[in-house]
Amino acid sequence: MSAESPLIQSMRTAVAAAPDDVPLRLHLAELLLAGGLDDAAVSEVAVALQHAPTDLQARELMLRALTDTSATQHGEAALPVPPQTPAPDHHPADPAPQPPHPPAPAQAPIHPADHPTSPAPTPTPNSPTPNPAPTPTPPPAQASRFDWKAAEDQVGDVVPPRFVEAPLAVDGSGDPGEAAAWDVERPGAVRLADVGGMQEVKERLEAAFLAPLRNPELRRLYGKSLRGGLLLYGPPGCGKTFIARAVAGELGASFLSVSVSDVLDMWIGNSERNMHELFRTARRQAPCVVFLDELDALGGKRSRTQSAGMRNTVNQLLTELDGVDADANEGVFVLAATNVPWDVDIALRRPGRLDRTLLVLPPDASAREAILRYHLRERPIENVDLGKLVKATDGLSGADLAHVCEAASEHALLDSARTGTVRMIGMKDLLAAAGQIAPSTEPWFAAARNVAMYANDGGMYDDLVAYLKKRRKL
Repeated sequence: MSAESPLIQSMRTAVAAAPDDVPLRLHLAELLLAGGLDDAAVSEVAVALQHAPTDLQARELMLRALTDTSATQHGEAALPVPPQTPAPDHHPADPAPQPPHPPAPAQAPIHPADHPTSPAPTPTPNSPTPNPAPTPTPPPAQASRFDWKAAEDQVGDVVPPRFVEAPLAVDGSGDPGEAAAWDVERPGAVRLADVGGMQEVKERLEAAFLAPLRNPELRRLYGKSLRGGLLLYGPPGCGKTFIARAVAGELGASFLSVSVSDVLDMWIGNSERNMHELFRTARRQAPCVVFLDELDALGGKRSRTQSAGMRNTVNQLLTELDGVDADANEGVFVLAATNVPWDVDIALRRPGRLDRTLLVLPPDASAREAILRYHLRERPIENVDLGKLVKATDGLSGADLAHVCEAASEHALLDSARTGTVRMIGMKDLLAAAGQIAPSTEPWFAAARNVAMYANDGGMYDDLVAYLKKRRKL
């Protein structure tokens, strides 16, 4: 391979400064081709064709470069290159006719009949009058006879593919994107032991949900059914989603979290289809925990909605919870969460569906300590009395406690920026932040108080009534 001349090196510098300049890159390719650097010329022309796929000069230059490369690879001399047609912007007054090209040798890779400069046969006096001699073939006709597929295969390692095809599913069936339609999380490392405090919640989960699953012999002995689901309700920001993930971790099951935007669709019938596809995916991934967040939006009371599409979505959810047959939902555990259980359709809470309810309240003292430790673990703190801080944050939700730590960090950061001296986060910052943040759960308890007093039919909210009385809110 010939060494690059100083002119070629200068042209490379110019092309690097203007990579989108197609004429400049083609000029560099011509210099490389003239210098015997066919592979480098092919690379430059390939890049030019990416920017201008229909450029005739680029196509002709690629043909010349690949022809020279092919002949060299077969140990043959490169074919002489026919003279180029003048560029369209040059109009010579009287272009001289091109002499006919000598026929190619027998071992040449291009047939003489296909060569653009092959002379036309001379008619004899007794032969029929042939058609008039065609005009010289322009570059488009020459390019059309070129095998661009072979050229693409030859420069495949130079030009990356423009589009990447999605891989097929593992089992080779169905649409490749079908498995990714729902984000199914693999069994995680979060367990109930990672939930700080909340001992009453854990005991209720163990008795109503986990113990029958862990003891299949006892379950069969006592005829305990696994049908039905669990409804978590309570004020916002108290860890209902985290508890659902912990339950999935205890079961060693996949976790499928579903929100309103995942199901509801503006087109008629699509919401019901999305609900069906959700449960079909969960059955394929069994054991799987399906977590329906904001159940009041997905399964609100049908008597209060004027939308036929919304009522049909609730009907589809009821059908999926029942299953087509007794074993349809085997290994599918349904957990749901809502802040307003009194707005959930009553049919969803009948036995066999979401028949078990669990009140998730603001974190108790041990839970608050665990949450504060978690949010302060990577912050620069000193002399923090967690016991005193836990008492000062009574009534705050988990989200409120995270906000306390964030506000204290912000106060220390601004103080350090003003004074120019970096200092640690102290107890003063945390107590000041806790005093400025009002519990976000109070509006919820104000609404829940009326429900507990006047709408506790059948003792549905007895646990809420007990808590309100204990906190002297009722």
